[in-house]
Amino acid sequence: MLLINLKTLKTAAFGLFIISSACICGCGNSQSGQKKRELISFKPYNGINYSEVSRRQRNGLSFNEYGYQLEPQWKLKFVSDDSVSIFSPTKNAFINFPLTRGYDSIFNAARSWLKIRQINKDSITMEILIQKGDSLDVKGTKVFMRFFADNYVKNVLHTDTTTLRKPSRADTLFIRSLAAKATADYTKAFAARQPAEISSRSPLVTVSRRTTKPDILNNFDNSDDYLDPTYDIVIKNAYKDFYYSFTMYIDDKGRLFYGIPLVGFNGEKEIEADYIHSSKAVMESYFKFYLNVKPGTTLGMIHSSMVSVHVEGKAKTAAK
Repeated sequence: MLLINLKTLKTAAFGLFIISSACICGCGNSQSGQKKRELISFKPYNGINYSEVSRRQRNGLSFNEYGYQLEPQWKLKFVSDDSVSIFSPTKNAFINFPLTRGYDSIFNAARSWLKIRQINKDSITMEILIQKGDSLDVKGTKVFMRFFADNYVKNVLHTDTTTLRKPSRADTLFIRSLAAKATADYTKAFAARQPAEISSRSPLVTVSRRTTKPDILNNFDNSDDYLDPTYDIVIKNAYKDFYYSFTMYIDDKGRLFYGIPLVGFNGEKEIEADYIHSSKAVMESYFKFYLNVKPGTTLGMIHSSMVSVHVEGKAKTAAK
């Protein structure tokens, strides 16, 4: 899925974001007198099945410091100069998308703007572009998608895409360094690729994890849910009716630490302090006794991460 998570976008200059599929007005050649380059044609490559084998930043890493992974997922086949078929893991089928060509080697497909850096019948290298207002930043994100033709992978490289998509040694070393910092200080937590798991060990408590529904707006892909794992928790026979929303750190031992409230207080410090005190007490009592917690991992390494929780307490008289 081609996207920049909003949390990451605020603090980092890399990542991917789903962008508008509308045609960009300013995509033409802006330098008067300069010879206009012809639109790229995909005709020589029509019908070839390509699979993405890597998606990396300019520094060669597929992870950033917040745990966001640029995961190679795409499979595509150019149908014509105005249509491309892209595989949806969720639908387990290829979906045809309109293809709009901008100037030179820039094109739009699957609600994303891309620039072909290299293409032949064996491989493709694309760079992700970002729309800014009514124009397109052709300088690129310095995030590159690498594709190999399925036939090339099988008959020339004699391997498979699963093997080629494995994180690099550089990725492993990078995550190891992040995990060491998060273990030493839980506030240095980062998103776990396999999120922390919360489950109930009491019939009085139910736990469910929220998931994003795959649809056309996210290219039928909810694979970025790991960035903000969110749980709904309902406690029966609570001391009173209540509802709190807050974040929690879960360290490498599965211990819980209060994060921040997920509601606004309009500057009312006293109300905020009371909310934090009461919701933290719920975490330190009910959660401690009624929940099983498994810490998150990335590339097999256990580390501190953060989750969001929405907990509802139902007093005994209200329990059903």
